[in-house]
Amino acid sequence: MKRKLAILGTAGVMALSACEPRAPFDPTPQALNAIDSVNLTELMLTTGEPEAAVQFFRSSLADEPDRLDFQRGYAISLTRADRNDEAVIAFERLDEQGNLEDRDRITYAQSLVRLNQWDRAEAQLSLVRGGAEEYRWNQLNAIVADNYERWDAADGFYAKARNLTSQPAPILNNWGVSKMSRGDLVGAARQFSESVRYDPQSFGAKNNLAIARALQGNYALPVVPLSEEERAQIYHNMALVALRQDQPDIARGLLELAVETHPRHFAAAADKLAALQSAVNR
Repeated sequence: MKRKLAILGTAGVMALSACEPRAPFDPTPQALNAIDSVNLTELMLTTGEPEAAVQFFRSSLADEPDRLDFQRGYAISLTRADRNDEAVIAFERLDEQGNLEDRDRITYAQSLVRLNQWDRAEAQLSLVRGGAEEYRWNQLNAIVADNYERWDAADGFYAKARNLTSQPAPILNNWGVSKMSRGDLVGAARQFSESVRYDPQSFGAKNNLAIARALQGNYALPVVPLSEEERAQIYHNMALVALRQDQPDIARGLLELAVETHPRHFAAAADKLAALQSAVNR
């Protein structure tokens, strides 16, 4: 909106005659309030804490229920807060009014995906004009394709999404989960490794990488940055893989490492280790 205001301002200057005196800029309080409101709306949607944004837009709508930017902000903030049932209702209201924009449909589809309403999500994505150049549109289409096991389509969407953003770590992690679900453990590990390279702080990708390797029989920790607590948690999770693959001795060793490595008492690992040792002693 700031950009639009700047463009309009420039056009206004260009329209003035060179010999016309220019009136001093003296905005009214109403104009200043409108600009402040627009800026605050954008700020709440981009940097605000999700629940705080929900409360802001709900309160704003109580005062001005017909404000379209407040209605849109409320729907988007509900999705950000993972209150997807409410978000869908808010987006449906925008749709009924004929006020659903392409960017809204992408966020709307995100809430529908989280609610496993796959057909409705796909329908909303299909209505987005120019969506192929939007990384979130491609990412959501990839997840929908995964749900229907359209693997080739999913790979195409993931690849396009990955190339449309400078922060592809979450996309690469999702792509790895997709490959793991189809049994391509080597491909999954490759995607998880790349995800960690882009975001070394993402425990999810680091854990997924270790699991993909463990499912191939490789129980060594991946060479990635790990805190003591993260190392312990991954040892524990790899032990679960070993148990499911009927390798109790490997599982016991991994659980011992988990208990020894964790900076505090690791109850989940300690309990499983005690149960395994009890089974051996019977």
